[in-house]
Amino acid sequence: MPITKSQVKYIQSLAHKKFRDAEGVFVVEGPKIVAELLQASNLRPRAVYALPGWIGEQPASLRSALTGINESELERLSALTTPNQVVAVFGKPAFAPPVFDRGVLLALDGIQDPGNLGTIVRLADWFGIAAVVCSPDSADVFNSKAIQSTMGSIARVPVCYADPGELIPASGLPVYAAMLEGEGLYGIGRIDRGWIVIGNESKGIRPELQALATHRVTIPRIGRAESLNAAVATGILLSHLVGR
Repeated sequence: MPITKSQVKYIQSLAHKKFRDAEGVFVVEGPKIVAELLQASNLRPRAVYALPGWIGEQPASLRSALTGINESELERLSALTTPNQVVAVFGKPAFAPPVFDRGVLLALDGIQDPGNLGTIVRLADWFGIAAVVCSPDSADVFNSKAIQSTMGSIARVPVCYADPGELIPASGLPVYAAMLEGEGLYGIGRIDRGWIVIGNESKGIRPELQALATHRVTIPRIGRAESLNAAVATGILLSHLVGR
């Protein structure tokens, strides 16, 4: 049975944050990430539209939740330049409320690029970060570009939106703020508790959060590049502060 105009219109509407929020859902595309999220215990698929070949590769237990479509229908549903076999709508993940007074946490201050945000969530998953706190003016982690960049980590890393300036002082944890001028990263030992604060791609960390830093951390520059991509900087920081 062909997909209806209302189904197409509904999925297209989810490109907008207000509709995602109202429905409590997000859209995922591509065989690898959709297959991974279908296995996640804290996610519920609302609708999965896929080419017959991909459906045939899935476990029999999942096939009843999948709707077969053709190439033309996939193009109508997909937001990608090159549609990739499957488009799915999932309910947002359910997590226990994050605990903000233990472990290592990431605070993102005004991260604007969804791709950066999604990659940072993936890095947080890799390094076992307890939670990611985004300032309210950060990009939406359920934006399709952010979701694709998480590569499935959205199901495993709690991401919440709150004012880091309120959570950080209440936690009592040390604060490692990534800044251009500060203590060299390579002289700091491994940490097992604290906040790592990453600032806006062009403006850095806002002054009120800088004031909360117990450690101002700099990635030493050897060459002449003016700055680092926020996700790249996060990966370097996590590798040295958490991964050693």
